[in-house]
Amino acid sequence: MQRFTGEDHFDVIVIGGGISGAAVAYEAASRGLRVALFEKGDFCEATSAASSKLIHGGLRYLSNLEFGLVRESLRERRILANIAPNFVYPLPFLFPHYRSSLKENKWFIKLGLTLYDGLAFDRSFTWEATKKIPGHRTLSARKARERMPLLKANGLTGASIYYDCLSISPERLALAFIQSAVHHRAEVANYARVEGFRFGSDGSTITGVAVQDLIHRETRHVTSHVTINCAGPWADSVLDLAQRRQPGRQLRRSEGIHVITRPLISPGTAVSAMVPGGRHCFLIPWRGHTLIGTTDKRYDGHPDDYRVTRSSIRELIAAVNSTFNNPELTLADVRHCYGGLRPLVESQTDETYNASRKYEIHDHAKEGLKGLLTVEGGKWTTSRHLAENVLDLLVESTSLPIGRSISARQYLHGCAIRDMAGHLEGLNRRHPDFDRDTTDILGRLYGTAGDAVLAIAREDKTLAARLNHEGEILAQAVYAVRHEMAQSLRDIVLRRTGIATLGSPGEAILLEVARAVAPELSWDEKRIAREVQTAMTALALPAT
Repeated sequence: MQRFTGEDHFDVIVIGGGISGAAVAYEAASRGLRVALFEKGDFCEATSAASSKLIHGGLRYLSNLEFGLVRESLRERRILANIAPNFVYPLPFLFPHYRSSLKENKWFIKLGLTLYDGLAFDRSFTWEATKKIPGHRTLSARKARERMPLLKANGLTGASIYYDCLSISPERLALAFIQSAVHHRAEVANYARVEGFRFGSDGSTITGVAVQDLIHRETRHVTSHVTINCAGPWADSVLDLAQRRQPGRQLRRSEGIHVITRPLISPGTAVSAMVPGGRHCFLIPWRGHTLIGTTDKRYDGHPDDYRVTRSSIRELIAAVNSTFNNPELTLADVRHCYGGLRPLVESQTDETYNASRKYEIHDHAKEGLKGLLTVEGGKWTTSRHLAENVLDLLVESTSLPIGRSISARQYLHGCAIRDMAGHLEGLNRRHPDFDRDTTDILGRLYGTAGDAVLAIAREDKTLAARLNHEGEILAQAVYAVRHEMAQSLRDIVLRRTGIATLGSPGEAILLEVARAVAPELSWDEKRIAREVQTAMTALALPAT
């Protein structure tokens, strides 16, 4: 995958390289259009990376009667498990029943899960048998506590087991969409900031953008038939560049944070429960630790200024401590934290938790600004279908030669694996000189490119050095620079590999990674030291 090569005209320009922009770029390119995508930071750097690492149907949306959104999400859950089998895996969730709350009542939950199963009527139509999802079942109170000792016993009447899916690397899954777009001849660039729009002679038609390449410090003017604003929480800031805002419409933002702690639950099963205030809280097994999320709090500042605060972490810890049986969590138990801003499009409620996760596609021609679409809202699971709907809108509103959608029927780039167990076994058999956990993790994170990563390690034995308990190796960093457009140490450890998924791996490992890629990126010792310090700062827990 190479950086933007300098074309001047495209059918479609996509602004934003999160999952929405990545999916739109792939959908457009795979349907025959010439596409350019520009991301001002790194791909999947912000909201898309700050997820609960779930591909889910949205069980809680049933209480808002959003049956269409839940059905769409459940269908897309199955499709993503099909087209990205190395990233998406079924995961059982335990939902406890308590007498004290209607939303935790056994019969209320059973009604919801029965409807959830019914809306997922096609959940067994998977390309691989291991991706089939069973219906829910009920456990007694005793069985529930045996399986999840963290549950409070007082008032517990039992629990339900239902299934959704875990995404083992949302950042790399988003990258697979980017790579799929490039495979269909899209041009993409990270660290490429759109600084303004170009207008036609009528003054009301957007004909392209001015984009600054932040790597090479040069500005290019690129034209297109259509520009699609997929900037997420920055969508209204992008619209400000055109000096146009839809009257009466305001993008709202909601903060969601997650923490990764010492293990609180057994591997293999997540738990979902109601915390004080009526929100849901997830405890998810994550690389030998526990991932806890999420909050949902209104954020009124500029998205560039957003940071996770220590007070937000304390609030999440307090909610967990009050909901479960003596977890006794403290700040000292937090290995890593991350957060992001969700863009919300509804205006009828100030309570962001109850705001819809539906997306909207807005054609600005309705307000006299032609050639510009804005995508607002949405969720990870429905991103592929969102992109399909964007292109279907272009079929109706433009004369561009747009083919039929293929994205639900073809594997993502690097994900063409019919049998995951066989794929992992084959990788281990071809590389018996590497540890089994190394071939397993590379087989999942890189799919069919796992052999290419190991080939780099074989060329230079120093790059076979293990970096964590899961078996990730130094060769991944070099591969990230050569083939995945990583430009910084943070790109490598946070978004191309799992080296920092549990927080800072320590200065020594960061320095080892930086020195491994220094020849690839022409870094001198001063730059190496700066990259390590920047990464250490980014991975540190907030002081305030």
